[in-house]
Formats: sequence, structure tokens, C-alpha cells
Amino acid sequence: MLSNFDGLLVALILLGPLLLLQRSLHRAVQAVFLLLTRRKDVTLVLFSLLFAPGVLLHEVSHYLMALLLQVRTGRFSLLPRTMPDGRLQLGYVETIQADFFRDALIGAAPLLTGGAFISYVGLGRLDLTTIWLALSSGDARAVLWGVWRLPEYADFWLWFYLAFTVSSTMLPSPADRRAWLTFLLVILALLALAWLVGMGPWLLENLAPLFNRVMQSLSVVLGISVALHSILLPPIWLIQRLLSRLTGLQIV
Repeated sequence: MLSNFDGLLVALILLGPLLLLQRSLHRAVQAVFLLLTRRKDVTLVLFSLLFAPGVLLHEVSHYLMALLLQVRTGRFSLLPRTMPDGRLQLGYVETIQADFFRDALIGAAPLLTGGAFISYVGLGRLDLTTIWLALSSGDARAVLWGVWRLPEYADFWLWFYLAFTVSSTMLPSPADRRAWLTFLLVILALLALAWLVGMGPWLLENLAPLFNRVMQSLSVVLGISVALHSILLPPIWLIQRLLSRLTGLQIV
């Protein structure tokens, strides 16, 4: 029975490291820009430009999903702004509040499109799964060999950059997830009802394998994203430390 949910388990395990790596990398990149320019406004512009392709895909995904589900949209922006709580918002799409099902799908749209793009680049263009498998098995030599061979792929730097920016911006924001709890509770209630009326064996035989394949695909996407961030974080940290020593400044 547990084999029907191994994809979900792996996805949940990978989500935590990805969030940690993403936040650490974003902070390190902002620190590097701030050390180079010593101006917060210029740092904000440079950071926004760096992640512009991913932000564009994120917001366009919200917009197109809303149109598809016939949910009215408002303002659309790709310009960064600082929120009252201090968070940096790189873009946004305003939509009216619909039912929980459509709101949940609109919120999940960037993860769907971003996941599809990462799968295409990671599996079809850069073969990053070999690096991720080496990382997961602790084979440092295989990791170094895989990273060393990456530039041999056609248009490597373009695909690597796009995959990085998309993987760093595809996760839904708290506002995107506002309808997810209601959606999840309804699904769980329906599953519980189906189990009580005797449909449990049918669900395990027919729906569980399909659900697991979806979760396995998501796990591959998250694994590739973890690999991308793991490759980039050490050199960015090193650059930050070198700039701090050269300038005598520390970013708090």
C-alpha cells in the first residue's frame, strides 16, 4: 500500500530543502548585488531583472488559468514592490475571488507550468536527473563529473539560466495557496465518504496508482530544482564572502 504513495513521500521530503535552498540563494544573490552597488534600489532592479523570465511565466500562468476558468482579472504587473511585512513581491495578477476549486487551480498554475518547463529542460536538455541521483546517493565523484559535463550540452547556459529562474519562482506564494486548505479538506472528506461506503479497494486499485505517478513526476521536478539550487548556492556564497572581504562590508 505504501508503494502507492512513495511519490508523495519523496515530494514532501524534497519540498523542505528546496524552500531552504531557494531562500538562501535569493538572500545571497541580493547580498552580492548590494555589495557591488551599495544601493538598495539598484539591487532591487537587478534582482528583479535576473528572475524576470520566471516571474513572467509565474504571473502569465495565473492570468491564463483565470481566463480559462472564466474568472475575472484585474491589474497585471511585473514590477517589483515591497510589501508591508517586508517581503519582496516581484509581480502580481489580481483576480476576483471565485469558488475554492477555481481559486486553488489558479493558485497552482505556476507550479504546473513551471514543473512542465523544468521537466523539459532538466530531462530533455540538460539531463540533470543524473546529478540528482548522484547527490541522493552521496556519490561526490559522480556529482562533480556530471557538473563538469553540463557545458557540453547545446545552449547550456541559456537553458540552465531559464531552468534556474523558473524553478526559483514557480512555487505558489501564500496568497496563491489561500484556497488550498479548503480544497484539500473537501477532497479528504470525499475520500473518507467513499471509503465508508465500501469504495476503498477500488480507489486503491484505480486512483492511487495514477495519483502516485503524478506525485512521482512532481518529485522529479522538485529534485531537479534542488539540484539546480545546490549547484549555484556554493559559488554565490563564495562570491559574497570575497566581496565582503574586499569591501570590508557585512550584509546583515
